[in-house]
Amino acid sequence: MTVSEKTATFQIEDLRVSVEGQQILNGVDLTVRPGEIHALMGPNGSGKSTLANTLMGHPKYQVTGGKVLYQGEDLLALPVDERARRGLFLAFQYPVAIPGVSMGNFLRAAVNAGREKPLPAIEFRRNLIKKMQLLEMDQSFATRYLNEGFSGGEKKRAEVLQMAMLRPKMAIMDETDSGLDIDALRIVANGVNALRGPDRGFVVITHYQRLLDYIVPDTVHIMSKGRVIKTGGADLALELEKNGYRDYVADAA
Repeated sequence: MTVSEKTATFQIEDLRVSVEGQQILNGVDLTVRPGEIHALMGPNGSGKSTLANTLMGHPKYQVTGGKVLYQGEDLLALPVDERARRGLFLAFQYPVAIPGVSMGNFLRAAVNAGREKPLPAIEFRRNLIKKMQLLEMDQSFATRYLNEGFSGGEKKRAEVLQMAMLRPKMAIMDETDSGLDIDALRIVANGVNALRGPDRGFVVITHYQRLLDYIVPDTVHIMSKGRVIKTGGADLALELEKNGYRDYVADAA
């Protein structure tokens, strides 16, 4: 069975979402199959982050129409914790700090929450060190409180570390490249590429082609006014870098 013949990890059909009474998503259609990386691009306010938060189950976002199937199951009927247990992961655009909770303890609790039996401490630590080395993180990082006092680059690396430890089936990355310098961008991208595989899908939300130089997508989508207006290959992102969104948005109006 080829990748294209497999059951879609994500099948989003005519998704409509409002926030505080204002319609933000106006019929999003998007399908992601196992092993695929999809880049989602678009002007500010086009609905990219709204889509990410809706898929993860943020209560602020009210679904007013459409459906989302995740591995053939109605995702919208599942509470947030069940979405996570089934392998859905969101890397936040603005990760929050949790004072008093170390990165190591947080990750161990998160890993064990998805297991029938807790992972032995030695095995957890061995795996954590391996993933931290991949992201060029000092081991002392695990003892720091989650995101407290972290730089922008450290927060984004922490998000990718969580993803590496949890090994989700579908990862949504909301502007993970925001605020990263060139070295941090390379490190984060290397971590993401190390997780690529035939059973894991990605939706990468970004404004810039530079991230897609490192994480090469299978498909690029342009969003505008709450819907996908254009879909193409990786070269579509290059066209956007050169010409901007104006022509695409005008054609879709």
